[in-house]
Amino acid sequence: MTAYDRLRQELTAEPCTWLITGVAGFIGSHLLEALLTLDQRVIGLDNLSTGTPRNLDLVRDGVTPKQWSRFQFHEGSVADMSACREATDRVDYILHHAGFVSVPLSLEDPIACHDTNVTGTLNLLTSARDNRVRRVVYASSSAVYGDDTRLPKVEAQIGRPLSPYGASKWMSEIYARLFLESYGLENIGLRYFNIFGPRQDPAGGYAAVIPQWIAAMLGGGECVIHGDGTITRDFCPVANVVQANLLAATTRHGAAVGQVFNVALGGSTTLRELHELIAKALTSVGTQAKPIRYGPPRPGDIQHSSADTSAIRRALDFEPEVSISAGLEQTVQWYAKAANR
Repeated sequence: MTAYDRLRQELTAEPCTWLITGVAGFIGSHLLEALLTLDQRVIGLDNLSTGTPRNLDLVRDGVTPKQWSRFQFHEGSVADMSACREATDRVDYILHHAGFVSVPLSLEDPIACHDTNVTGTLNLLTSARDNRVRRVVYASSSAVYGDDTRLPKVEAQIGRPLSPYGASKWMSEIYARLFLESYGLENIGLRYFNIFGPRQDPAGGYAAVIPQWIAAMLGGGECVIHGDGTITRDFCPVANVVQANLLAATTRHGAAVGQVFNVALGGSTTLRELHELIAKALTSVGTQAKPIRYGPPRPGDIQHSSADTSAIRRALDFEPEVSISAGLEQTVQWYAKAANR
């Protein structure tokens, strides 16, 4: 039995109260579904700027009516202090995933990015401190590695941010550390690498190439690779992110508190290989993918990215349950069903 298996048994036996910010988003809705399945009490906060009520409807359809009755939704923004204070009242754990997640949009509107990612996180940490929340787990990003070219990415080695988005995530990490050192508010940060899975918005952040390509292939279109297809990424199924969050929130390993961990598979997949994996998964729904079309490289694209996951495995007993191929199979099946609804 894994540490995650044991944790799920413990949570089912002794339910807690959780706050998920960004609950109607891609990752937030998966966290909600997992917690409700474990009979937890969940409060959700979302201003629905990028999250959608449809994601919440899909979660409702996937759990029992009794489990759904344990969920309470608050429409509001983390940039609003009063909304944060209300949502964090009588909460045991916070999973903070409300965020401005687009690098290109952060370059267009750095103020909006700062308001959500920095001011919003500061509001939440302050409210959690005042309401005596046990622990905050917050979403950071591999974007904090910035211009550092060393591979694989190791938590202690970061460069200069290359976007307002990367800078905002780094600032969130700084505030979280200060709140532990100054006020004793326990927290753990999770740096996500190219997360994908069902319910992901093709126009959103994270690993948008995957839903974009799946949608194109299901519609009979072609996929374009900018460059020669050798760009690599560390793609990670969202189920593994759920595991990392629950382990981080409840770990009894004191040395893990105040740390920031990479969340990934610790692998490296080229875009050419990714296309092949998606094309293979599409055969299970009767779709034949068209050959790749290659285009000119895009200025500013990072060529290679992979994560060292030894720290999170050691500190939190993290063991990814879903591989990239299995995750793509699940994701393709979901998008195929969604297209036929």
